[in-house]
Amino acid sequence: MAQALERVGEWWSLLILRECFGGVRRFGDFERRLGIAKNVLSARLKHLVEAGVLERRASKEDAREIEYRLTESGKDLAPVLIALAQWGDRWIYGGKAPVRFVNRHTGAPLADLGLRDDNGERLSLRDLQMQRVGEEGKE
Repeated sequence: MAQALERVGEWWSLLILRECFGGVRRFGDFERRLGIAKNVLSARLKHLVEAGVLERRASKEDAREIEYRLTESGKDLAPVLIALAQWGDRWIYGGKAPVRFVNRHTGAPLADLGLRDDNGERLSLRDLQMQRVGEEGKE
């Protein structure tokens, strides 16, 4: 967990990723939407690129313009960010979410994310056991 947080745990980075999931790709758009200082934005984008979460690409519309795109690693952060947002909706906003996630095609709301095993069975914390790799089955 500590290594994962080192890559994306800083709050500006999480907000940049939120904007990426919403389709924002250009430096100026991040700056406007987030109200972030250029030097902070530049540093955070550089860090996310170096971490392999974003990649820099020339824009299809204008090759002089750089876009920041989610890598596969970055796309895999969607459940993490949605779970964090859902936690905030419950514990900060009292169930009155300022935004909600829906299926773009049907408008159906996203179900709450939770702990599930490989069979899809919902689990509680009491059902979990943390095992270090190589220590499976040891008591």
